[in-house]
Amino acid sequence: MWPTRMNNFSLMRSLDIHEDPTFIPEVAAGVTEDKLEAKSPSDVIKQLTDARSDSARSGFSFKGIKDYLECYRSGKLTPSQVAKNIIAMLEDCDKSTPPLRAIVQWDQEQIMLMAEASTTRYRNKCTLSCLDGIPVCLKEEFKVVPYHHRVGTVYLGTQPESEDATVAKKLREAGAIIIGVSNMHELGTGTTGCNPNRYHKIPRNPYNPNHFTGGSSSGSAAAVAAGLCPVAIGTDGGGSVRIPASFCGVVGLKGTFGRISGHGCLPLSYSTVSVGPICTSVADAAIVYSILAEPDPLYPYGLKQPKATLPDMCAPDLKGLKLGVDWTFFKACDAEVLSACEKAVKHLQSLGASVVEVSLPEMEEARVAHVICILSEMRDFLQPDFNKHFHEMNLETRASLALGSQFTALDYIKANRQRTRTMRFLQEIFSTVNCILTPAIPCTAPRIHESDLLTGRSDMSFTVRSMRFMQLGNFTGIPGLVVPVGYSTAGLPISLQVMAKWWDETVLLRIGLKLEQFRDQTRKPSIYYDILA
Repeated sequence: MWPTRMNNFSLMRSLDIHEDPTFIPEVAAGVTEDKLEAKSPSDVIKQLTDARSDSARSGFSFKGIKDYLECYRSGKLTPSQVAKNIIAMLEDCDKSTPPLRAIVQWDQEQIMLMAEASTTRYRNKCTLSCLDGIPVCLKEEFKVVPYHHRVGTVYLGTQPESEDATVAKKLREAGAIIIGVSNMHELGTGTTGCNPNRYHKIPRNPYNPNHFTGGSSSGSAAAVAAGLCPVAIGTDGGGSVRIPASFCGVVGLKGTFGRISGHGCLPLSYSTVSVGPICTSVADAAIVYSILAEPDPLYPYGLKQPKATLPDMCAPDLKGLKLGVDWTFFKACDAEVLSACEKAVKHLQSLGASVVEVSLPEMEEARVAHVICILSEMRDFLQPDFNKHFHEMNLETRASLALGSQFTALDYIKANRQRTRTMRFLQEIFSTVNCILTPAIPCTAPRIHESDLLTGRSDMSFTVRSMRFMQLGNFTGIPGLVVPVGYSTAGLPISLQVMAKWWDETVLLRIGLKLEQFRDQTRKPSIYYDILA
């Protein structure tokens, strides 16, 4: 079905690895020299939301958290008025040709209830956080009251959900307006976002509706790029936040493994998945990260994580930072992608950072081991579904789970021995550099074919290629941030990825803020709703 040999999946069997296996990539926090004068996260957030927006730049810019706050604080618009605009746009999206299919479940009454409560808080000057009144959506993988927890399938979530996932609960407590749940690749098993089943259909890339959004957090990225909400929450087990964010020209952050609680999210792959925000800007990603990142007694990972502070995030330059690049690895991408990403690296150097050549060893072994881990864990978790609902799944999902059935216990243990090695290599590399830079994806968003709409799409070579720069972060648990740096001649977005050591999201965000300035202009997506107009 899937040529195992072509994809080198039997590679691990020939390797002799002596390291003990690491089944969960949890890393103890190093001792940080806490600068006493460092600003608290709330001070940094205030700085980010008070800074003058990029509207000084001519041309299009996405509306972010700050734009919403300016409207609410000045009284130009209320959250209730914004909510009415969103409801009108959601109705429009469903009727458009082709339909956007970013948000797959929404409820007018729910949206208005949250918006009216927020409007009252603004009137009484007692807002809950800087997310008060901000529209957000969550991937259908999360439990969100009162929606169906379908996770991209036709057979799960037969009843409306009665409890919120931790991230949904935290967003509500922050005053955000949850506008609905977003489309996703069925059970998170692919990177195109192609989901032809009756509840979901194929979400469209706002930059070109004839192209895929990327997956598996497909609808989350499409909703943000189309202007429906400035913030969306996704999950990332093999690039599932970073791939769609890159293909749709927005910012995506995969936190350190365990950094943001996954409680109430379907635990498809316990060792590779991290939760993260998709936003219109790096500043917004930092704001959402600082609100969501903390230990959750209901979630077994990340309980001993260091506090999510944002020191030096707004430093004026990048002096003293060492950016690691493995050029051989970096250059394995399309020419247009390489050209944009190389220029972006030069831009970071011009701000005082130095580029250090590093070697990322055993990347093919790590790639194969990651696939064995994620597919074995999903196949194990979905055992009852595989037996009971196999014929209700999309063809591609069946193929992926069938491939997962081919791996043995020995393959799985060997893959986790490899994880120990790869994590050790990274620890050595991060003792000499602050981050590792790669292109986000080697190509731009692929075209949607007629047949994909009916039967879906199973293209293993694309899946493998799209995850090329992503898997290291999922396999070892290190955080990664993707930031748009340009466009192809066809007008499709291109992004650069920054990865850092465990728990050092701050350095990603600091570099990301500067990386964002490299793009001289932001192109307006061909599908775009201006909610604040």
